[in-house]
Amino acid sequence: MTPDQVFARWVKISLAGFAVVFVYFLIADLVVPATPHARIMFPVVQVAPRVSGQVIDVRVRNNQSVQAGDVLFTLDPKPFELAVQAARLELENVQQANQQLDASIAAATANIEAARVNAHQLSLEQKRLHALLEKHSVSVQSYEEVAASYQTAQAQVEVAKAERHQLQVQRGATGEDNLALRRARNALEQAELNLEYTQVRAEQDGIISNFHLRPGAYASASVSLAALVGGTPNVIADFREKSLSHMTINEPATVTFDALPGKTFSARVMDMDAGTYAGQLSPSGDLTSPETSDRWVRDAQRQRIHLTLDQSDDDLFKLPTGARATVQLYHVGGPMAWLGKLQIHTLSLLHYIY
Repeated sequence: MTPDQVFARWVKISLAGFAVVFVYFLIADLVVPATPHARIMFPVVQVAPRVSGQVIDVRVRNNQSVQAGDVLFTLDPKPFELAVQAARLELENVQQANQQLDASIAAATANIEAARVNAHQLSLEQKRLHALLEKHSVSVQSYEEVAASYQTAQAQVEVAKAERHQLQVQRGATGEDNLALRRARNALEQAELNLEYTQVRAEQDGIISNFHLRPGAYASASVSLAALVGGTPNVIADFREKSLSHMTINEPATVTFDALPGKTFSARVMDMDAGTYAGQLSPSGDLTSPETSDRWVRDAQRQRIHLTLDQSDDDLFKLPTGARATVQLYHVGGPMAWLGKLQIHTLSLLHYIY
């Protein structure tokens, strides 16, 4: 065989190999797609105090593991202790005020009874004088004076009733339903809650990150001072739209991580995002800006999916949130699924090199 024939044979073999690989990738991208655009994500909780104050004690350091409920740092409790004392004093003041109103209501009730007795006596006297007046045994002036006194006594009964009603309205409900008492107790509970908030605790198990707080610093309410990374990890992956045309929820997948080369993890598809940022129109009032490109073939649009790992591994919790990953999906089973597993294992082994 001449050198030209040998060269021609190798050219044919190369072209055939290229054609086989090209066809394989076309098919694989539809039935067993893979993407290196993936990350592992841990739930991140912002650590922020609920009240403002000066930091007097810091009990953790940056990148330290903490448990839910652990105290991270403490604010100066003195202003909040004074607020609790003031709320307790106000509660006592309200209780005393209610007792005084109860006494005033009792006195007003007694005044009503006294006014009624007086009116009753005058009513009897008026009747007697009326009988005597008919017999001309008493003067008209005397009768009119008693009649006027009786009307005045009736009016005093109504005034006494109005005064008692006013005191009852001011007193409100009795017992635990009293409005002023509930307000005072609510203020006390809020003051006690604010005092409790001076100890800032971890909301979940995890690692405290980006934490550089020192005693003496002033912490403002709702201003984040650190991030708490922990919880159950999940994986996000960005695939070309074409690659997800046959995807189903709960279909199997394999995940590898750049930080754990050679190790694979089984996973399942949880869901897919409803859209991307490019698909969101902002009602800003500006005119639209159509996309312009000089390229014949535009970049493929990627969609994000979420995956959950089937097994829990200690190595996973050593990874930082946002660590890079590679995801392999299996839209179909059979030989193509086997080739997909071979594909992801090959990619995982390549991470040893790069």
